[in-house]
Amino acid sequence: MRPGFQRIQRNRLGLWILLCIILISASTITRIALLVKSFSEVNLTLGNSAAIFAVGFIYDIVNAVYFSLPFVLYLWLMPQRLFKRAGHRYALYTWFVIMTSIIIFNGVAEWLFWDEFSVRFNFIAVDYLVYTTEVIGNITQSYPLAWIVAFIVGLTCLVCWIISSWIDASSGDDTRLGTRTAFAGVYACIFALTLFTLNSDWHHFSDNAYVNELSGNGLYELFAAYRNNELNYDRFYAGISDDSAFGRVRKYVKTRETEYLGSESHSILRKVVNEGREQRLNVVLISVESFSADFMGYFGNREGITPFLDSLANESLMFTQLYATGTRTVRGLEALSLCVPPTPGQSIVRRPHNEDLFSLGRVFKDKGYTTEYIYGGYSYFDNMGYFFSHNSYRVVDRSALNDDQIDYENIWGVADENLLDLAIRELDMKSKQGPVFTHIMTTSNHRPFTYPDGRIDIPSHTNRSGAVKYTDFALGRFMKEARHHVWFDNTLFVIVADHCASSAGKTELPVEKYHIPMMIYSPSNVKPAVMNRLMSQIDIGPTLLGLLNFSYTSNFYGYDMFKLEPGRERAFISTYQSLGYMKEGKLAILMPRKKVQTFRLSDGKQPVENKNEDQELVREAIAWYQSASYYFKNGLMR
Repeated sequence: MRPGFQRIQRNRLGLWILLCIILISASTITRIALLVKSFSEVNLTLGNSAAIFAVGFIYDIVNAVYFSLPFVLYLWLMPQRLFKRAGHRYALYTWFVIMTSIIIFNGVAEWLFWDEFSVRFNFIAVDYLVYTTEVIGNITQSYPLAWIVAFIVGLTCLVCWIISSWIDASSGDDTRLGTRTAFAGVYACIFALTLFTLNSDWHHFSDNAYVNELSGNGLYELFAAYRNNELNYDRFYAGISDDSAFGRVRKYVKTRETEYLGSESHSILRKVVNEGREQRLNVVLISVESFSADFMGYFGNREGITPFLDSLANESLMFTQLYATGTRTVRGLEALSLCVPPTPGQSIVRRPHNEDLFSLGRVFKDKGYTTEYIYGGYSYFDNMGYFFSHNSYRVVDRSALNDDQIDYENIWGVADENLLDLAIRELDMKSKQGPVFTHIMTTSNHRPFTYPDGRIDIPSHTNRSGAVKYTDFALGRFMKEARHHVWFDNTLFVIVADHCASSAGKTELPVEKYHIPMMIYSPSNVKPAVMNRLMSQIDIGPTLLGLLNFSYTSNFYGYDMFKLEPGRERAFISTYQSLGYMKEGKLAILMPRKKVQTFRLSDGKQPVENKNEDQELVREAIAWYQSASYYFKNGLMR
């Protein structure tokens, strides 16, 4: 063994190098594994291949600097007389067992997270750290946890055995405090330099989203997502003056049936006047978990997993060009209840100061309706209970069910059939008091894809197709039962997705991954038809209110699609960072660091970058998103 290497081994500061080697090696192995897993989706040119590992190596080093902070403090401050004691090496072994197990656990967690979302850790992972019960339960029910734990423990023991001679050699360290302090000072400078100069945008250099994700580092991305839990629009995104943004948006949201209330330039508060008698029908809005349009035979699927919904589509008012605003349930709930474009960072459902906002529930409540949000899980998850209960809804969740009313449940909630049975009981009770607006959120179409046995021909815990078919079965069962109740003929049933099953794609915002179905079924009140205009999830509320001929005061950003003049259709799609705006076959994307891209959409909705940036499209996108962020930040959504 070379003398120089032996000196490093005998020096306590060499243990920091050892930890960095373990971290960088694990990160590289993880990157290779994810690359192999997604090989068919990666545009693996020679340049991309080099960049994935070169850029990734930089992030791996920075991650090693961040991760090792507690250990560096320990190596710096541990007195020499204690460090050289014979028994101290066991403390070092404890350090490395803990740190190595965390590193290996992270690699496994990244694999599982990629399996679900095809991205590195991000904003969603930060959310999951808050809801450990549900997430650990989901992992337990979805994967062989005992084998995963055994793998982590076994590999940790193997790594620690391999490095044991290095740990033992360091026990004779005699590095003085002054040398250790100098090292700590250099380390602190590197830490501060990377903290304030490097960000997660640097690895977003390719048109292929998989290349960008593979170039990152999972632990670093988790740290970055935590720091950016809420993104200040004015700081991170391209903008115009607030006066200009609102001047534009006031023109955009003004339609023939509306009149502004007052002259406040930064307000979209207006009166909506619909002619004719108001139809005080019950409204049952069912938002289906992770339900992509391409699951349905109506949109070309050949698996036959939505027989009921396909049959219902022909009897309903069917919306064929509807797009979800985001990739998570809380984003869909935000769009359905508040009818506002997505704002960067966390969904409003999860943010502080989200009480007493202008909501769809408030409009119905002001009309004398009983308003309810019914959820099959425990509503503390994702702050749903607090949000809906403070925004004109009564919340009914898993706690309203007795054990004998549950056929099956997993960590996310009860089986959809039990949730919908609960909804029928609530409708029976509340409809006796007057009209009812009920928003139901399903849970069964979610990993681990489990449901009661014997309901469909795909065994529980098989795959998502089985979960989709079970939810379709539960909805059919619900509708069959509803037909026997007195409130059925006076009810609009609205079935829509909260978001798609997958948002991963080769581009930053793969448009086809936001396409969701919606149907409005009410045989006594709505004739079967097809609405094929481009439409956003935020337009659903105003469109429903228009179907009921409601006149009301509105603070919504959405349109009544049946009143909107042709040519004004647009849709919003987003991640927690990228904000997309679709209109007339074009897509603008606003990104942090004030970056902007524009695309043309091919027939298959695949974005083709437009190098000649469409300035008017970009200004429209900025106006919508900037004003919506301003509106919430300044308490104007109330």
